[in-house]
Amino acid sequence: MKVLVINAGSSSLKYQLIDMDGEKVLAKGNCERIGIDGAISHTGPDGVKHTSEIAFPTHTEALRELVRHLIEGEGRALENIGEIGAIGQRVVHGGEYFTESVLITDDVLGKIESLCELAPLHNPAAVLSIEACRKVFGEHVPQVAVFDTAFHQTMPEKAYMFGIPYEYYEKYHVRRYGFHGTSHRYVSGRLFEISDISRTGSRVITCHLGNGGSLCAIKNGICIDTSMGFTPLDGFIMGTRSGSIDASIVTYLADKEGLSMKEMSDMLNKKSGLLGLSGISSDNRDVTRAADKGDPRAQLTVDMLSYQIKKFVGSYAAAMGGIDAVVFTGGIGENDHHVRKRVCAGMAFLGLNIDEVINRESQGREQNISAPHSRVETWVIPTNEELLIARDTKQIVEKV
Repeated sequence: MKVLVINAGSSSLKYQLIDMDGEKVLAKGNCERIGIDGAISHTGPDGVKHTSEIAFPTHTEALRELVRHLIEGEGRALENIGEIGAIGQRVVHGGEYFTESVLITDDVLGKIESLCELAPLHNPAAVLSIEACRKVFGEHVPQVAVFDTAFHQTMPEKAYMFGIPYEYYEKYHVRRYGFHGTSHRYVSGRLFEISDISRTGSRVITCHLGNGGSLCAIKNGICIDTSMGFTPLDGFIMGTRSGSIDASIVTYLADKEGLSMKEMSDMLNKKSGLLGLSGISSDNRDVTRAADKGDPRAQLTVDMLSYQIKKFVGSYAAAMGGIDAVVFTGGIGENDHHVRKRVCAGMAFLGLNIDEVINRESQGREQNISAPHSRVETWVIPTNEELLIARDTKQIVEKV
């Protein structure tokens, strides 16, 4: 079976075509600037990247151009569109409706749409993508929704509830949902495959560190807590997000600066974190380079990032009664040995020690970076959310 995996944004549509016989990526690309002017970058089986500019008024036109690149030209990966057996759609928010991936029906689509106010930047795009795929591929081609929030639905109430009046949970479903669940599920599952750690009885902390980031406490293979909350703003500092702050700061600054709630939200989501603290960039690489040159705000930012992540590791170790493994993934987690070293420093009391030479040499590949005497295993495991989406899609479609 060949599965087309789609990750739709409000103005973009990333895709991978995966042949599940051998789990080989046949093609991948991105349709950008949908609704503005439009461009597509496409890499076919030859490994050559092809780019072109073309107007995409809607996601439907983007999908049609995607199909054209798959079946025509130098980047051709298929004889015809009929070779695509199923479509896997990444959906950010599944609310409390979905605890696992599901075949998309009209009822499922309606529920995804009803959750748009909880993920206004993501769920509307998923709805548009699903509807566009029905137009372009036909309703006979099955689609599966894979939710970022689903993996976290195993959290107990004590972990997902907030200390506000209970009526707001009942009326508006205000609670911790968590995100990056597809990544946390993939890397934790991969850990059980490549290490001697058994899922049963295990206590694992996965660290998805990128421009957005979150940690997840995984006990016996299931999530019991995660750092992101009602929205992806919660947790530790990120590229442009503040992470957890005293909620009274919001009302205090709004009053002092005369800011609306929308302006406050924009500040916390788009102007804070690494960017706001350093005044340099939202990219961790830029901030680290500036810190290495002696910039004091950049150094503060670097120190805060590692310190905050370290506190989550410690708190999750306490919640689970210890840890057996820590996994780093995501752009920063996979490639920045400095962050891994700072997070793990001083954790010997938990039995966590890394080999600094192996850690420094490990860049973007699966690697156990633990010191020989460490009781806790520390791993770098590159995430592969697209493959997990394709696997879920194949499994669900074959059951129908």
